Amino acid sequence: MRAVYRGLAVAAAVAAAAVAVVVVLPSEPDGVVAGPVTAPPAAQPSSGPSAEASSSASASASASASASSSASPSETVTPAAPAAQVTPTPGTSLAPGYTAMEALYADPRVPELTAKVKRMRLPAPSRRVTKDRRSGLAVPKLPKPWKTYGPAPFTTRQVLPRLRGGTVRGMFVTCPLPIMEQKSPRDSALLAARWTLNHHPKGARITWLASQPVRHGWMLVYRVTYGKRSSRAAVVVVDGGMSKPGLAFVTVPDAQRKQWSDIARVASGVRVLG
Repeated sequence: MRAVYRGLAVAAAVAAAAVAVVVVLPSEPDGVVAGPVTAPPAAQPSSGPSAEASSSASASASASASASSSASPSETVTPAAPAAQVTPTPGTSLAPGYTAMEALYADPRVPELTAKVKRMRLPAPSRRVTKDRRSGLAVPKLPKPWKTYGPAPFTTRQVLPRLRGGTVRGMFVTCPLPIMEQKSPRDSALLAARWTLNHHPKGARITWLASQPVRHGWMLVYRVTYGKRSSRAAVVVVDGGMSKPGLAFVTVPDAQRKQWSDIARVASGVRVLG
């Protein structure tokens, strides 16, 4: 009888297990997948850094999903057009992508310096000099009516007397080269000549009169026209052994044309300070 009861007990246990399996398993193989997809429960707020990072990541993912769902399959994303190249204009800083020389060539105030521009005969250099130790130059000390004047913002300055009712007067100054030095002294002199238009009346334009090398540098002589008036001017760029070349710049208006001959004295008299 004990064997009979044991057999009945085993049979009952097997039947109960079978019923449990039938209850737990879904009625169809795809029953779980076919149900609605619900969002996971919201996380509890936390002040820790890991919670903040998790929150930021969730926000970014939601924004990406929203953008993807709102876009139509037929829509295409057009890349932004590249920025238009800006042409340099006179009196402004360099436009992006342009070199100093390209900006010079684009300036209508400064014509091309061609081989037609000749050399000029220079007088013997003056023995009386003014020393500019910052630029490493010795330059002519011009005779009367020129006189020494407060140099700022230059390092040396000589001027002609101001004319009654006049707005411009003759000026001769030196300083370290105020523009970017170029590979050749000629190009540096060209940029320096363009820079000197800042010290002439508005609307000034250049006409080249002479161009030639000098010892350790280059010299340019030119006419500056502004309206019905004009000035004669010159720049001499010389390497005086300093961190930058030195610049000598002289300009004399037509109202003081008697001193135009002093421009040649400046051009011939600039030398390295020994």
